[in-house]
Formats: sequence, structure tokens, C-alpha cells
Amino acid sequence: MDGRAEPQAGHVPVMAAEVMTLLEPGRDGLFVDCTVGGGGHARALLGAGVGRLIGLDRDPEALTLAAERLRDWGDRVELVHTDFRELEAVLAARGIAGIDGGVLADLGVSTLQLDGDGRGFSFRRDEPLDMRMDRSAGPTAAEILESASESRLADILFRYGEERHARRIARALVAAREREPLTTTGQLAALVRRTLPRPRRWRIDPATRTFQALRIWVNRELDGLDDFLRTVCRRLRAGARLAVITFHSLEDRIVKHTLRDLERSGAVALRVLTRRPLRPSPGEVARNPRARSAKLRGAERLA
Repeated sequence: MDGRAEPQAGHVPVMAAEVMTLLEPGRDGLFVDCTVGGGGHARALLGAGVGRLIGLDRDPEALTLAAERLRDWGDRVELVHTDFRELEAVLAARGIAGIDGGVLADLGVSTLQLDGDGRGFSFRRDEPLDMRMDRSAGPTAAEILESASESRLADILFRYGEERHARRIARALVAAREREPLTTTGQLAALVRRTLPRPRRWRIDPATRTFQALRIWVNRELDGLDDFLRTVCRRLRAGARLAVITFHSLEDRIVKHTLRDLERSGAVALRVLTRRPLRPSPGEVARNPRARSAKLRGAERLA
């Protein structure tokens, strides 16, 4: 789960201090927040002296909140409704050849989305099974559950949720949809809990991995992540930095290996700043439990 920018005005975004240390926003230049969410990190960057910031997000509701939170910075901020993987097109449309400040990508689901009514990301409430970050595009989780084959569902659950019982759950999903459509988070969570073997005590809710897998699939969260990172590193000017926050091992693995490959291959003059990922402090996790799985990695473009 992601801890990006909660709607509450006093909320501090995940690992804000560590992000500021990595990106060094006190120097002049263009900064891009590729997943601006409600504007928490962007607000911290602008408050630290960033002269120009472009914020991207695929969620129109998040952009509305970000616009409200960042209005004091006026024309120093430009918000764009687009997926972070469209960064190349965003820069080209504005005639920007390179980014001389830094880039932040805070991946995953924002608290705004997790807690928003009717979004369907969480099984804490029974609501429509949507899960789209951008509700104006693409199929919902309910539509995928209705149309995907049993083998396809098993593959999604195993690949994106690392669910050991993927085949068993997929079989149960197909049997259940023959009786009635699976349209709510409550239906899905209850089905998974009934399907899995019951230990004495669950470490996490048994539906967690299934929800993660469907969310990743619905939003194509891993698709093109490697290409995005390579594009960013090519676009950075000497001295500019990249910071990436991930919230599950699949994302972190891609970020780690891509940055390491770029550094070692010499395809881009790059220095990885985090040999091991930075983690939130115990105090931050105590204040915001959703930060507990966050990992921060960074890199700097060399001359």
C-alpha cells in the first residue's frame, strides 16, 4: 500500500525527509513529480525552493486536490492529467530537452484512492469492485473477473500477487461467477477467505495478495516501468537526480535492476545513490502504518 499525500492538510507524505535529501531541491532547475497524487511531495519540493515543477497523475480526482494544495505557488506549478509513462511526450510537447533538477516517482496507490468512496481498492468497505486509478479509462476489476479465463486469472494472481494458492482461488472465482457476478469488494474478499486453508492465525488478511494482483493488472503498474526509468535517466542533465518509492517487491526489483544495469553498462552516465533501499523510520511507520512497506532508491546523472 502506498502512503502518498492524504487529503488531510497536515499529512506528511511518505519518507518526505529522505526524498528531500536525495533530490536536493534547494538548487535551481526543473523538477518533475511523476505521480503527484494529492501534492504532498510536490508541496515539500516547492517549499524547499524548487522554481518550476511539473506534476503528472492519471487520477483526475488527485489532480483536483493537488491543484488546491499547490495554488499558492501559482505559475511555478503545472499539473498534467497523464500516466507517468508518458513523460517523454509531456517533455516533448513543452520543448524540454532535459531535466536539470530532479524526478520523483512515488509508485502505488495513494491514500486518496484507498480511502475514497467507491474506488474499490480496499476490502475494508463493501463497495463496487473498480480499482482503476483513472476511472475514465480501461476495464474495472469486476469486468476482468467476469471475462478472464481460469488460467489467465491464476496467472494474474501468481505473477502480480505472488499468491501460492493462485490456481485454487482462480477455480473458485470461475465457479462463483457462474452463480452470480462478482461486483463488490466484500464478495471478492469473502470468497478468497473461504477458499484458502485456514491457519491458526493469519499474518495478513488472506485477500490481500488477490487485491494487490488485480490492482496491478487493472492499472498496468509494472508495464513499461523499466522503459520509464531508462527514459528518465536519459532525460536527466548532469547533476540531476531521480528518486523512486516502491511499495511491493515486484516494483522494487525492477527499479533496483534497471538502475544497476544502467550504471554498469554505461548506457547512461549514472551513479546509483542507494546500494540498499532506504526505509521509513520506526517513528514514521508508527504515525503512518501504510508507510511500512515503502522502499526508496535514488540515482544521479553524471557529466
